[in-house]
Amino acid sequence: QVQLVESGGGLVRDGGSLRLSCAASGRTVSSYAMAWFRQAPGKEREFVAASGWNGGITYYADSVKGRFTVSRDNAENTMYLQMDSLKPEDTAVYYCAAIPMASSNPSRSPTWYRYWGQGTQVTVSS
Repeated sequence: QVQLVESGGGLVRDGGSLRLSCAASGRTVSSYAMAWFRQAPGKEREFVAASGWNGGITYYADSVKGRFTVSRDNAENTMYLQMDSLKPEDTAVYYCAAIPMASSNPSRSPTWYRYWGQGTQVTVSS
């Protein structure tokens, strides 16, 4: 069993930056595919970014491409999401997810992932 805990959310102004962390415990996740999703009030959970096993391959939603960067620290068993040039429309609860699959093409569908964190709130004010 894997437990995921997100942190780093908060309130930031338009154009600001935040760095989210997703700390995994229970198993080493270096061989897992992992991803970030977000969910705004009244909207469905949407894909943000994904990292293939070992962090070698990364994918981004068009809405965040060029502004967000996903990375991993295998020694810390942690995934990060660096968010720059934040916009009010980035406001949402951000979740990390993982699946024990050494995939280099992780899915953008939330139903593909087995483990989820509890989420961290990101609010961008205009």
